[in-house]
Amino acid sequence: MKRRRTSALSVSAAALAVTGALLLTGCSTDAHPGAAAVVGNEKITVSTVQSQVETVRDAQRAQPEGDQLVSATPGLTRDTVEFLVYAQVLEHAARDAGVEVTRRDVQAARAQTEQSIGGADALEQAALMPQGGTPMAGDEQIDRMLRIQLLFQGLAQALGAAPDASGVQQVAATLAETADEVGVEINPRYGTWDAEAVVLADAPAPWLNAGGEEAQTQPVTLDG
Repeated sequence: MKRRRTSALSVSAAALAVTGALLLTGCSTDAHPGAAAVVGNEKITVSTVQSQVETVRDAQRAQPEGDQLVSATPGLTRDTVEFLVYAQVLEHAARDAGVEVTRRDVQAARAQTEQSIGGADALEQAALMPQGGTPMAGDEQIDRMLRIQLLFQGLAQALGAAPDASGVQQVAATLAETADEVGVEINPRYGTWDAEAVVLADAPAPWLNAGGEEAQTQPVTLDG
């Protein structure tokens, strides 16, 4: 597999960038056995997280550079929990703002993305790379990433957010408010939450560099 550099991978970098800004509280999931996290009334099960991680790991190991891909994503389980919580919060915020994304919208976005980066195989390979956010594998995961990108873009438009770092912060603030309203609980086995900094205490936070590439809201592209 030829290594490619991604400037935004299947989800806008900004969308994944604000993931850390949502997560949130020090609440645990003691009242919800088997839960990795709970968002409102939606339980994200440990088995769901494990299944998604295994799908990604299997796909990574099947690549010629499989060992490098695996070693480059040591926090995949934690990152997957983050992404799934983020996705649920974004779904709530988008619904509140009247933003809708249909299956047809996702299919159109996928076709456009595949065309822009060289086909379905190129998209599948790119989705396994860590540079664009949480690695994904398989049609279901990739389509969900594309749905999240479209929801994020739609929410930004609904809020009248500018296409710059200030706009990203505006969306992030809305998502944080939504998370507070619906309630988020995290199983402590996936990390210690810094409620004041609203990130995992032991996690790197590149999204805090709002002026960098993480703040851009461009569509998926691959640079050669």
